[in-house]
Amino acid sequence: MGIFARLATLIKSNLNDLISKSEDPEKMLNQVVIDMANQLIEAKKQVAVSIADEKRLAKQAEQEAANAAEWERRAMLAIKAGDDALAKEALSRKKEHEALANTFKDQWQKQKQAVEQLKTALRMLNNKIEEAKRKKNVLIARKKRAEAQKAIQETMSGLNNASAFETFDRMSTKIDQMEAEAEAAGEIHEQFTGDSLANKFSQLETTAGAEDDLLALKRKMGVLPPEPPKEVAAPAPVRVAGPTAPTAQPQQAEQDELAAAIAELEAEEQREQARMKR
Repeated sequence: MGIFARLATLIKSNLNDLISKSEDPEKMLNQVVIDMANQLIEAKKQVAVSIADEKRLAKQAEQEAANAAEWERRAMLAIKAGDDALAKEALSRKKEHEALANTFKDQWQKQKQAVEQLKTALRMLNNKIEEAKRKKNVLIARKKRAEAQKAIQETMSGLNNASAFETFDRMSTKIDQMEAEAEAAGEIHEQFTGDSLANKFSQLETTAGAEDDLLALKRKMGVLPPEPPKEVAAPAPVRVAGPTAPTAQPQQAEQDELAAAIAELEAEEQREQARMKR
């Protein structure tokens, strides 16, 4: 094989491969249906021409038969007039028109059969085109379903990649760390911002309320015995106020107690801060 023949084969193979890759089944099927529809239009035109020829031949056969009858009538007139020679000429013309009428009639019958065959072929072509349209819709639906399945499989293949799950795990760990830091910052803000003593008492009141609610629920469920009735306190004896005592000594005791409480709170805060630093 010469170099030019090999080059031609190479070019043809590449062109065929390029055309095969660029073929879209949906577009190709639509184009085939369009071409078949155009062929149907041309076939209808040809059948219409054949039908017109059939009708023309039928009219010509009728016309020649009418001409033959007319010449026969004229021959009869010539015989009545006693002109036999003229009657013979009329009869001769009658035979010519009869021969033409028979010829046109024979052609008309053949044309009629051909038209019937063309009509049958046209109906078959129309049925084929309708069937092709239905198959086209089915094939296009199958093509779209295959494309959807392919896209889903590609997506699933991407999800099966280990790197994707590693990314999810890494992001989950990072979010856990952020939540822990946010909770720690909230605790530090609550403990070292504002009045820490008031925060402690608020926590104590909240815990005490929860304990009371828990005990009440247990008594309601029968887990604990019911709460005993509260005893009515006896009225306190009324003391008669005596002469007013000097108030200097009680005020001094109250101030000492307040100073001791403040010192104890400061010591408590120092111990708490030292514990947090450790």
